[in-house]
Amino acid sequence: MTPAKPAKNATPHPPEDYDVRISDLLPYYSFFHKETLNFVKSFPSSPKVWMDTGCGTGTLVNKAIEEFPDTKFLLLDPSEGMLNQAREKLSSCPAKRLEFLKASPTQKFSQKLEEKPDVITAIQCHHSLNRKARTKATKVCYDLLKEGGVYITFENIRPLTEEGIGIGKRYWGYFQLTHGRSEEEIEAHLKRFDTEYFPITVEEHLELLRKTGFRTVELFWYSYMQAGFYCIK
Repeated sequence: MTPAKPAKNATPHPPEDYDVRISDLLPYYSFFHKETLNFVKSFPSSPKVWMDTGCGTGTLVNKAIEEFPDTKFLLLDPSEGMLNQAREKLSSCPAKRLEFLKASPTQKFSQKLEEKPDVITAIQCHHSLNRKARTKATKVCYDLLKEGGVYITFENIRPLTEEGIGIGKRYWGYFQLTHGRSEEEIEAHLKRFDTEYFPITVEEHLELLRKTGFRTVELFWYSYMQAGFYCIK
C-alpha cells in the first residue's frame, strides 16, 4: 500500500516565513485575532473546547491559551509543516490543553473528536477553495460544532462591482507597498485573485452561512478586501 502524501502548505509562504510576512500582506491581520479574542471574551461563559482550523503556525491559539485558562484547543491545518511550527511555538503550554489533529484541509476533515467544540475559528484559510469545496468546509465546521456553538471566520472578499475590484486591488496594493513589498511582489500577489484564490462577496458569504444552517449569521469586521463573520448553530 502506498503511503499517503503529506498535505502541502496551502499558503504562498513557507511555514518558517509565514508569521513575518503575513502582517505585511494583510491589513489589520493582528486585529483579526484580537477582535476574535475580544468577541469570545464577551460570551456568558468561556468555551470548554475551541477548534482552530487553518491554524497555521499556532499564532491565534498562542494568544488565546493565556486568555482562556480553562479551554482546551484543537489545532488543524492542511500543512504538516505549519503544524510542526505550531507545536514548536506552543511547546511550553500544558500538553493536556492542546490537541494537534491530523493534517487535513477543513473540507476533507473526518477525524472523530472526543467532544464537540463550543467555538470553531477559521481565519483566512478557506479563500483558496472553489465554491463547492468552500461549501463543504463550512458544512464540516457546522456539523462539528455543539448546538449553540459559534463559528468565526475571516476571509478575503470580492467587492460587489468590477470597478470596486479594481479600486480594492489598488488600495490593497498600496498597503503592501508601504509595508516594504516590491512592486513585482505586489503585482504577483494581486494576480492570484480569481486564479489561486477565489473570493466571494459579503452577500454570498452571508447566504452560504445561512444555507449551511446557522440560526444567526452576522458580519462583524470589514477592512480593505477582508471580512469577518460570526455564526451561531
